[in-house]
Formats: sequence, C-alpha cells, structure tokens
Amino acid sequence: MAKDVKPTRKNLMEIEDRIELSERGHGTLEKKRDGLIMEFMDILDKAQDVRGDLADDYDQAQRKINMARAMEGDVAVRGAAAALQEHPEITTESKNIMGVVVPQIESSRVSKNLSERGYGIMGTSARIDEAAEAYEDLLESIILAAEVETAMKKMLREIETTKRRVNALEFKLLPDLYNSQEYIEQKLEEQEREETFRLKKIKEKKEQEEKEAREAEADEDEIEEEDMEPPAAGGVPGN
Repeated sequence: MAKDVKPTRKNLMEIEDRIELSERGHGTLEKKRDGLIMEFMDILDKAQDVRGDLADDYDQAQRKINMARAMEGDVAVRGAAAALQEHPEITTESKNIMGVVVPQIESSRVSKNLSERGYGIMGTSARIDEAAEAYEDLLESIILAAEVETAMKKMLREIETTKRRVNALEFKLLPDLYNSQEYIEQKLEEQEREETFRLKKIKEKKEQEEKEAREAEADEDEIEEEDMEPPAAGGVPGN
C-alpha cells in the first residue's frame, strides 16, 4: 500500500488524519469489546444457573407426571390437562446492552391455583396437582432459559464482530497507514535534501559566475588603465 501512495504533503496530512481517526476508533472498539465480554460473563453465569434450574425442574416434572400416571392412570392425567381454560401468555420486549438489542420475555398465566386449572378439585388427586405445578415451574424455567440463551448468543456474535474489527484495525489498517506515513515522510525528506543540494549548487554556480564576472571586469579596468598611461619622458629628439 505504501508505494501506491503519491508522496505529497497533502497525502501525508490525509493519512495522518486517517491514523488519528483509526486510533480513536480502535480505542473505542476495544472498550466496547471489553464491556461486552464483561456483560457476556454475567449473562453466562446466569445462563449456567438457569440451565441447572431447568434440568432440575424437568426431572421433577418427569417424576411427578410418572407418579400421577402410575397412580391415577393416563386417562385421568390427560383429562386434567384437557380441562385447561386459560393458556399461558407470552410477550416480548427488547433491551439494549452495550448497543446489542436482546429480548426480554414476560409471561403471564403460567402459574395457576387449583381453581384456575379447569379440572374439578374433587375429581382429581394431589398427585395430578403436584404434576401440574411441576410443569408450570418447568414452563417458567423454559421461558427464562429462552431469554437468557438468546441474549447470550446475540452478545457472543457481537463480541466476535467487534473483535474482528479491532483486529482489522490493529493488524491491517493501522500498520498499512503507518507504513504509508513513513514512506511519504522518507520521500519528502529525500526531496528536501535533493532540493537543498540543488539550491546549494545553484548558489555556488552563481557565486562562481559573479566571481568570474568581477575578475573579468577587473582585468578590463587594468587594460584600460594601461592604455591611458602617457608616453615615457625623453622621447625621440627633434631635427
């Protein structure tokens, strides 16, 4: 890239402006990358907790439903599930974390009391109630896990994108700009030395010419003085 740039002062100023802008951008992106990593680590810790809770809730729900099926039969369990009148509702919003838009999931009508589940209290057993409650807890964990996992994936993608930009500036663009700056500065210094040398030679030549002109003028004056000198006394005697 360096040798493709014409070594002029205008180009040098433009490259210096680009270097200043790129260095500021590099610093800003580094701060953003570090901030995103810190936020991501917080979300990752939360995700690990959510995953653990989700696994526990799933195991608990499986145990409860298996117990209900074993004690009450599949028909009773399916009948209780079909009696549900109000289904859970989920709404999604968004929030901004270091410039990354992540979802925020809100749920309602997930956890219900006995009267809201639709089946008759007298027609079911405590085992079906426990299974229903366990699956409500499981659904809450699934919703929370979906929110956290989506946020974590979006944050990770943004971190990778920011890291690529930082690396492109640090290892490609800025080195190329520095090389171009150094190349132009060296060429300008060479041009200045050549111009100084040329001016020096011109000055020496002019001084030599002036010296020669003065010497020539002095020689002419000397000749004129010799021509103007009167003849010596005691010339040729008369008749």
